[in-house]
Amino acid sequence: MDSNIKIKGEIEKVNGKELSYNEFVERYMEKNKPVMLTGLMDNHWKACTDWVNPNGKPNLQFFSTHFGSSKVQVADCDTRDFTDQKREDMLVSDFVRLCFKYEGSAVQCSNQIGVSNGDSASVPYLKDWHFVKEYPDYVPYITPMFFCDDWLNLYLDNFRMNTYSDRDQQNKEICCSDYRFVYMGVKGSWTPLHADVFRSYSWSANVCGKKRWFFLDPSQCHLVFDRNMKSCVYNIFDEVSDSKYPSFKKAIWLECTQEAGEIIFVPSGWYHQVHNLEDTLSINHNWFNAYNLSWVWNLLLRDYNEAKEYIEDIKDICDDFEGLCQRNLAANTGMNFYDFFTFISYFTLANLVLLCYINRRDGSTTGNSSRVAQHLSMNIGSIRKIASEMKHGCGLEGNHDCVVDMIKTFEDPRFSKFCMQVGKAYLMIHGQSNLFSDSVGASMVDLVDLGVLEAHTSSQVYAPEDLIKFIDNAIAKLDDFYIKLSVQHVA
Repeated sequence: MDSNIKIKGEIEKVNGKELSYNEFVERYMEKNKPVMLTGLMDNHWKACTDWVNPNGKPNLQFFSTHFGSSKVQVADCDTRDFTDQKREDMLVSDFVRLCFKYEGSAVQCSNQIGVSNGDSASVPYLKDWHFVKEYPDYVPYITPMFFCDDWLNLYLDNFRMNTYSDRDQQNKEICCSDYRFVYMGVKGSWTPLHADVFRSYSWSANVCGKKRWFFLDPSQCHLVFDRNMKSCVYNIFDEVSDSKYPSFKKAIWLECTQEAGEIIFVPSGWYHQVHNLEDTLSINHNWFNAYNLSWVWNLLLRDYNEAKEYIEDIKDICDDFEGLCQRNLAANTGMNFYDFFTFISYFTLANLVLLCYINRRDGSTTGNSSRVAQHLSMNIGSIRKIASEMKHGCGLEGNHDCVVDMIKTFEDPRFSKFCMQVGKAYLMIHGQSNLFSDSVGASMVDLVDLGVLEAHTSSQVYAPEDLIKFIDNAIAKLDDFYIKLSVQHVA
């Protein structure tokens, strides 16, 4: 099977216990380089005991007994549906029955990537189960420190990403509520070639079973597209048409086999295809932060231009052409310009508030809290850089229906909770658990002087230039040389 593609290397494997957070950032996150991490799961994850049988296979009966009434999406790995596999909504208990039926059939998986041969039962693969959101009181795992700087899920734990979702469908609410997933598939199940949603990072932990991954560096991703850069190869082990994909055979792939107890870090923009070599159960998060925020914005800008071009012929007869483009962008990509702008505005405010707190508490950001303060300053600098790109690159105009009022946001109890969660994430990352010891039970209004936020002539932010001005004025008001230097260095 592998003879169809050129495999020239393997993904590096590192003991996560011997890696510091700064080393992970410098070697992998900043360089956008994949890595396999060992030693981070051990046996302290509840999932590693509750979810796994003594024989090392998924404990299907446990899922059926305790979570059988959950509705999930199950892919039929043998049936293509446009760029994905055909999916069906079903109860977990029904999926378990399907797996037992599959195991009892005469399925043979003799090749190296676990693809079933011959006429047999469809290969079921439970995907994208929002388990954490659905069962918040059951804690199956602890997110490893390397992946805690997770803006996407921190935000979605407190706010909606967009306003275009169907509010009357409860299941829709769960589907857009977070990007933490459980995957469960039998031997031979697989995921077609793709890059992750939002061009986010992802991490995937094998609770049990074995996967084989095939990776393509972003610099080579154009090789798996057609001449018009519209259609991507679906399965790299198919007979790929030379006329449709003339450059496919030039692609150089990396590969790795992931064992139980190992976690793989998938960077932004890396196309990958994954095969389950055994019955496998995994935990997967999509996430982004200051280091890959530009990937998210670049994808939105590209998808916006494609959406706009697609309906350009109705521009003259459409009352709200731009609104239609933004709605289509949200539907196709998961967020639009205004969703993204609101998102980065909230994170700007959260990082500024936390910096204000540190500055007020310590008198500066150069003492014991310096690592957290430097991280917050870097975040703000990264956001300012993206806001500048938005200002000059897309002509995002101020929309008075999509305003972010910084003062009202600051006073919102949801924002206080969000801000505390962001702060705790950085305390955990940098090992400074006592930094917010006096904040227990308090709101942000109690802890931070509004004077810095009111430095801006208007707290209402409509457009990227407003956000840039808000950042610059707030940083100037803080009057801390090291914060100014850190923000300027990134921006």
